Amino acid sequence: MKTEEYALQIDHLNVMYRSSVILWDVHLKVPSGQMVGILGPNGAGKSTLLKSIIGAVRPASGRVLCLGKPYAVMRKRIAYVPQRNAVDWEFPVSVFDVVSMGCFGKRGLFRRLKREDHICVEKAIDDLGLTPFAHRQIGELSGGQQQKVFIARALVQQADMYLLDEPFAGIDATTENGIMELLRVLKKQGKSIILVHHDLHAVQKYFDFVILLNTSVIAAGNVNEVFKQEQLKRAYGEQISFFASE
Repeated sequence: MKTEEYALQIDHLNVMYRSSVILWDVHLKVPSGQMVGILGPNGAGKSTLLKSIIGAVRPASGRVLCLGKPYAVMRKRIAYVPQRNAVDWEFPVSVFDVVSMGCFGKRGLFRRLKREDHICVEKAIDDLGLTPFAHRQIGELSGGQQQKVFIARALVQQADMYLLDEPFAGIDATTENGIMELLRVLKKQGKSIILVHHDLHAVQKYFDFVILLNTSVIAAGNVNEVFKQEQLKRAYGEQISFFASE
């Protein structure tokens, strides 16, 4: 399959909530095949940006292209991992059930899974270390295990672009490192990984391309060019602790 030059193209994106501006005149071109971090202070619009990309939030104006086309056309090639607090963990489904949902895009919502689907689901569960919990209700898992369930679902989808909303929030360092290794494998396969991230210490180790966001795009580009003290001050304010090199 042809690799598109840009994983994401956004022009003049504006998002309003009642009378408040959430995102203002966002312009972005994100190259394909990169590990991309979306950074910014609380309330900067990072999660809203991801939701705008997948159509979960309707913008007041603007255009979003995913892999060169509108999301509605490309949705089967895009996997989304929400924040943990956006999920109803009391819903009576098992780990296997949730991960199997990654097959719905290619099989349809009410079609029976095929043997190869079961193999793919079981492999994703095993890759995330969840095999002992495969038939547990998702609410019985720890926070890190819950996060892994939705990443496993995204892996089953076999997408070309992965959007993850704070996948490392509330999990331990070992779990974070394991998830990052999986994401690096996907990147080596030519996939585009875009995730909301809040830990500035790890930015230069994790990402090829970063987006500094605070309602508008402060800067976007190669991590070594964008992750600078001056740019961080513009995004976070004067109180920012500096981790970037000059």
